[in-house]
Amino acid sequence: MVIMGDGLHNFTDGMAIGQFYTLIHFDKVCAAFAQSISGGLSTSVAVFCHELPHELGDFAVLLKTGMRIKEAMFFNIISSILCLFGMLVGIGVGNVESASYWIFAITAGTFIYIALVDMLPELNSVELRPGQTRIGQLMIQTTGLITGVGIMLVIALFEDSIRVIVD
Repeated sequence: MVIMGDGLHNFTDGMAIGQFYTLIHFDKVCAAFAQSISGGLSTSVAVFCHELPHELGDFAVLLKTGMRIKEAMFFNIISSILCLFGMLVGIGVGNVESASYWIFAITAGTFIYIALVDMLPELNSVELRPGQTRIGQLMIQTTGLITGVGIMLVIALFEDSIRVIVD
């Protein structure tokens, strides 16, 4: 179930990234961002910042279920490959404006679902280590949440600057 859910999640992430890519220079046949370079970069950074801990967490869950390291790596890679297929779908519908809204809605929905159904209960059920207090644990968790929000805020605030640097 973890692998199937992760695969679907990776597919929607790939659609969000791929939606920004399209072929715009037919003479050079080079891939570029359909909406904007800064939009594509900010989406890629957001997905990367989310996916790195997410994939490590999935790997840990697979190991905890009794899989060997090679098996867990294999299944994690298989579910991650679905991101590439999602990106191809996103590229295919990159210029369809109504499809963009649906892709972003589905991707945002999976982020919200995972945050509320999977991560929030996990934050509440973490056991205290020896010498750790509830307030210390709360401060660590709050720092992580604020860091994530801060990264998204910086991307949103400096999106135009990213465009200037890349263009």
